[in-house]
Amino acid sequence: MLKKSYKKYSLFAILFLFIYSCGIKKYIPKDERLYTGATIEIEADSTVKKMDALKTDLSSVLNRQPNTKFLGMHLGLYYYYKNQQEKTNFLNKWLYKKFGQKPVYQSDINELENKEILRNKLENYGFFYSSINSDFIEKEKEAAITYNLKIPAPYKIATYKVDSMVSPIYKDVKELSKTSTLKKGKRFDLGSLKLERQRLDSELKQKGYYNFNLDFLLFEADTNRYDNKKFDLFLKLKSNVPKKATVPYKIKNINIYPNYNLSDSTVVKKTRFKEKTYHQDTVFFDPKYLDEFITLKEDEFYDPLTSKNTARRLSSIGTYKFVNIQYKEIKDSITDSIGSLEANIFLSPLTKRAIRTELQAVTKSNNFAGPELAVTYSNRNLFKGGETLNISTNIGYETQIANGSTSGLTSLELGLKGEIVFPRVISPFTINKDYFDYSIPKTKTSLSATYLSRSDLYTLLSGTMLFGYSWNANKYITYDFNPISVNYTRLSNTTDEFQEILDNNSYLESSFDQQFISGLTFSFTYNEMVNSSKKNQLYLQTTLDVAGNSISLFDKEADESNEFLGLEYAQYAKADVDFRYHYNFGNKNEQTIATRLFAGYGYAYGNSDVVPFVKQYYSGGPYSVRAFSIRSLGPGTYDGNNTDDDSSYFDKTGNVRLEANLEYRFPIVSIFKGAIFADAGNIWNTVSNSDFNDADGNVTDKFTSNFINELGMGAGFGLRVDVQGFVIRFDLAAPFHDPSLEKDKRWDFRVDEPVFNFAIGYPF
Repeated sequence: MLKKSYKKYSLFAILFLFIYSCGIKKYIPKDERLYTGATIEIEADSTVKKMDALKTDLSSVLNRQPNTKFLGMHLGLYYYYKNQQEKTNFLNKWLYKKFGQKPVYQSDINELENKEILRNKLENYGFFYSSINSDFIEKEKEAAITYNLKIPAPYKIATYKVDSMVSPIYKDVKELSKTSTLKKGKRFDLGSLKLERQRLDSELKQKGYYNFNLDFLLFEADTNRYDNKKFDLFLKLKSNVPKKATVPYKIKNINIYPNYNLSDSTVVKKTRFKEKTYHQDTVFFDPKYLDEFITLKEDEFYDPLTSKNTARRLSSIGTYKFVNIQYKEIKDSITDSIGSLEANIFLSPLTKRAIRTELQAVTKSNNFAGPELAVTYSNRNLFKGGETLNISTNIGYETQIANGSTSGLTSLELGLKGEIVFPRVISPFTINKDYFDYSIPKTKTSLSATYLSRSDLYTLLSGTMLFGYSWNANKYITYDFNPISVNYTRLSNTTDEFQEILDNNSYLESSFDQQFISGLTFSFTYNEMVNSSKKNQLYLQTTLDVAGNSISLFDKEADESNEFLGLEYAQYAKADVDFRYHYNFGNKNEQTIATRLFAGYGYAYGNSDVVPFVKQYYSGGPYSVRAFSIRSLGPGTYDGNNTDDDSSYFDKTGNVRLEANLEYRFPIVSIFKGAIFADAGNIWNTVSNSDFNDADGNVTDKFTSNFINELGMGAGFGLRVDVQGFVIRFDLAAPFHDPSLEKDKRWDFRVDEPVFNFAIGYPF
């Protein structure tokens, strides 16, 4: 039966391609043939290596490429021809605009021009005096061309020398040439010569040659001494290179304007601090705090990398709108061996005080939705050291969008938060500042309080205190370390309905019992997504959250009483790993294959039997497995739909989480983008909870070696509205493997039961 089906579909595919092929050919003009591409055949000397790579490179430089194919079909060409008809429709016009291609015919191919391009490319690689012939292979409606190349042995470097130059640049160029890739026996390569000029220009500038330019360098090849395809390579300076380009410059003066206004031309007060001159009438930014961001030093050679580093560090403070570093040659300072520069750093501040008001439509993980008003007051440069104070308050009213008895539940939330960010390390011990070359860590402190009243259920009062550091080690790596992280929650005003939920679920009740969480958190993030031009992008974030151990440092009796300041405290350790890979391709990298793997584990110990509820994992939803509603998946094979109570929102959590996601993203038109995706994942408990046992008493929630068969899986498609990086996302997904069902019913693609997801931003 399988063979018959396979043959049937194979015949259908062949018939479809035949009909499609005839459909394309009928549009080709009578006196034309569709150009189907070029073949390059090479007959080369035995010393020529990497022939396949050479063929690929030569093919890429030909002036006309054939029309592209998709699954063997010229779809772009087909849309072009359909759009040329007198009567067409909107769909054909859109397909042509998005995918259409103008046909490339045999008459569009210029053989002589292409042969010259190939010859020039071969000479750039050192293959001089190559012979090239070409010949068209013609069919009824198609034509291809074959280029036959006969390539001799390449020219190779015999010696590489730096020709005489004026001092002092001669000494530096000669020293730098010792690390050159241009060595004896290397094949002539124009690209390598260009890269060498760029390297020398960059390293000379780092040695202080402020006025140097790579165009001042010239390579000359001499074959007169050899008859076996070798040459001497000489590096020279062009004639009439100005004197100022051949001497290094030192920074003589550094002027800093901490409160610069372009329209203000009045003379301001000068202050000297650590060999720098600060220009400000009143102290806007204290020099003792600003100085550590400036890596430029007087009497040191000019270095563009140091200048760039200074600009980046100053921009990271958060106080300044513009950072502008300008260099000025000091008049009559140049000698035969050195010149002098004046560095001027102009810092234009942001508005010091600001109030931001936000009215948001909020959707949360428990299906609550409603309006939220947030007001934030900011004071930049609070203590004249770049500190940022943020005081925010919010009020939100939400109602639960659900069916059955859970519909109509409302929630009122009030919040107040105060945060101060110091653009430096605040620590009881001294830290070597030379360690922070790329950027200076920020110290973050915050206090917050939240009041949450949920109708017919409970009132929750919570407070948090945080002290920690954030540090960018380089462009891609960020560290976040919070040695003090305190969270206090108090559950009160519980209704009889909610108390019944707790009584029926001892696991949930235990997770609410411990009101006090004190510990530390650490995270490492490697993020190549910040570089949108990269074809291959990696993202890795690891997070560690440990609570309870630090309390013994403050109260030695805490271990015996299981309480601290009269509050029962939690002890647990939690670790997450989030790995993502994006492959970007197509025109301007507009298409992406995005993948994600997530693994998390929480371990309760000592004073805790379970990880606190707010620290547990859940699965399902717009940032998880989208074919399942938020918090509706797991734990394990548990089927919460068979319960009669309304606890489903609370009980679908666990201390283990595994997820995998795959998504293909593509442009549609303008700001609209599409996606096709598949997700898999679930949560489990490492210690089974009897409240999750099925009707027969079987354990359903425990993590075992059979976890791969307990993954919830789904697939779907989505629409994204992307306005300059602000993304509104709509995803529709259906499950095709539901672990909560009986084993023989789990594999079922329930396209008639899709789950709609609305969210802000991409899922990963």
